[in-house]
Amino acid sequence: MLKKLFGKKEEAPKTVSAVAPMSGTVKSLEEVPDPVFSQMMMGDGIAIDPTVGKVVSPVDGEIMQLFPTKHAVGIKAKNGAEILIHIGLETVSMNGEGFEAHISEGSKVSIGDPLITYDLELVKEKAKSTITPIIITNGDDMGDLVKKDVASVTAGKEEVLEISSK
Repeated sequence: MLKKLFGKKEEAPKTVSAVAPMSGTVKSLEEVPDPVFSQMMMGDGIAIDPTVGKVVSPVDGEIMQLFPTKHAVGIKAKNGAEILIHIGLETVSMNGEGFEAHISEGSKVSIGDPLITYDLELVKEKAKSTITPIIITNGDDMGDLVKKDVASVTAGKEEVLEISSK
């Protein structure tokens, strides 16, 4: 629980709005050319085809996981939603080349804080795709997931998802 002044407890929010973690074109998960994501094996969400190699925090929360290859990051929002941002497809094989993390596991983050920057051209050259899935990995533990109807987004600006807790 979060504490306020004078020891009063602040309730975790029931609903959290997630903004675009990167600039680009919003796609449905069904459009992701990888069955793990397109068939929602890891969870529901959206994907973004990026125009800039920068990922920012979509929510206020905590970094739960930063992959050693820096191609993916997991964030826990204040309402308990666990969000995975997986930069590109088959980028794990790049072994971190072209990726730079600006956070570490346990870091507290706010909407718009830089998480990872990467060489978009290098990813285009070496990976299967630049399309980036943004997945709610614990959707079964959460309530409703509302996908906002937006086509083009700027990192840290437009709301793309609304995630409710049960």
